[in-house]
Amino acid sequence: MHIADPAVAFVTLEQIRQARERIKSLALVTPLVDVSAAAGRSLFLKCESMQPAGAFKIRGAYNMVAQLTDDERRRGVVTFSSGNHGQAMALAARELGAPAVVVMPTTAPAIKVDGARAFGAEIILEGTTSADRRARAEAEAAARGLTMVPPFDHERIIAGQGTAGLEILEQRPDVAVVVVPIGGGGLAAGVAAAIKQSKPSVRVIGVEPVGAAAMKASLEAGHPVTLARTESVADGLMPVRPGDLTFAHVKAFVDRVVTVDDPQIINAVRWTFEHAKIVAEPSGAASVAAALDDALHRALSLDRRDPVVAIVSGGNIALEKLRSLCA
Repeated sequence: MHIADPAVAFVTLEQIRQARERIKSLALVTPLVDVSAAAGRSLFLKCESMQPAGAFKIRGAYNMVAQLTDDERRRGVVTFSSGNHGQAMALAARELGAPAVVVMPTTAPAIKVDGARAFGAEIILEGTTSADRRARAEAEAAARGLTMVPPFDHERIIAGQGTAGLEILEQRPDVAVVVVPIGGGGLAAGVAAAIKQSKPSVRVIGVEPVGAAAMKASLEAGHPVTLARTESVADGLMPVRPGDLTFAHVKAFVDRVVTVDDPQIINAVRWTFEHAKIVAEPSGAASVAAALDDALHRALSLDRRDPVVAIVSGGNIALEKLRSLCA
């Protein structure tokens, strides 16, 4: 963890606590499942895959849409998403009476496109990168007077995601390490902000795919950088650039960022299904892949009895895809 930049308006513990009250009518307090026997060390899975819309994203999306004015909700909301945030925003918008537009990549899994559409959103397919869909969403917002609900780089989104960190501390007060996947960085930023401002001794580890390690590259450069391309089985962890605000939070509050390769992620999807009976999409299993890696435990000098929590961030995976990964 680094020293916080005084020029950055970091999300506060109070903002995260307020978010928890705001979202409790829809977001679940997800269970912490003990898989220590199967892992051979103290390991618990925070099952955000069990949230409404199948991922942690409902926390941030609902927290932001709930704070819009009546006029903003009446005019509607728009976002750009690889899938899970789009579904969550569509659900939050439906619950709060706002029309929703979701811009998704042409490569988005059908299960995520269909999920957002089922919640009442208008779906626009645009390009293959986060930059492509962001540009289209911004154009739609300007043309139609819609309010942008970004997938990760906003204090209200970060505060909402941080509520998962508060739950972990309450569910496992003796937790030593929390492992969290990083796409754009909203979940890692929020969880780390909640944990480090509550119990600084707990270490927070971010995880990215080897082929989409934008946050790691940015930390090494000292500022957010844009990757030329990203490639991974974890479709939800492939932004080409982290957010400015999420980068600042990760730099300040996350102890280290590690990478896992696609074979590790696929093995973690299989392991989570076989040993925990939990369905995790590849993006959601990246944290499990890191938590199962002996190299991480050696790097952190962890005892096998030190409680580690891995956040399973989502479970939106088609049955045929799950079957192929578990074959």
